[in-house]
Amino acid sequence: MNLMQAVEGVRAVMGSSVRRLFLTAAMTMALGACTTVSVSDYRDETPTFDPEAFFSGELVAHGMLKDRRGRVTRRFIAEIDASWRDGVGTLDEQFVFSDGEESQRVWTLRPDGPGRYIGTAGDVVGESPVTVAGNAMFLDYTLRVPYGDGTIDVKIDDRMYLIDGNTLLNESVMRKFGFRVGEIVLVIRRVDHSEVSSGALR
Repeated sequence: MNLMQAVEGVRAVMGSSVRRLFLTAAMTMALGACTTVSVSDYRDETPTFDPEAFFSGELVAHGMLKDRRGRVTRRFIAEIDASWRDGVGTLDEQFVFSDGEESQRVWTLRPDGPGRYIGTAGDVVGESPVTVAGNAMFLDYTLRVPYGDGTIDVKIDDRMYLIDGNTLLNESVMRKFGFRVGEIVLVIRRVDHSEVSSGALR
């Protein structure tokens, strides 16, 4: 997913003085460490989330991007083609944004023990640990996004919660230097392809 709107938030952060930036970031991370939520906190929640059962076949996601102030900057619809082969999952995501931009991301999920996967994608730096417990799945990864003539890396705290057998709620927080620079909220549903209407945003 192209996160150019979040880059504006990153620019604001990068425009601060270095001393103030890192002192504030240190305090933010210290406070965050005291209130960390773990996927294991949801181990007794139902319905139980099985990624291999949910991410199978055609799915559709409806979502929005918010900037660091909480203002909605873009909306999107994504068609997802999900499949598994020899225990390895592939999620081919095709995005259409409210401004007409289109993009693609392909996730690969490889098993890494009970309730664990390793996720990789083209614009993700390195590997993403994926953990599942109860009705929840958490991912932590670094996303490389365009910035000026180059790119910058943004940390993503990605959390998913199974609402029912066909509905998954996904919320992601984007951070740079420990600062919250944006947020993504979406709902993913297992639906018939006839219900997908990307043209609604064009």
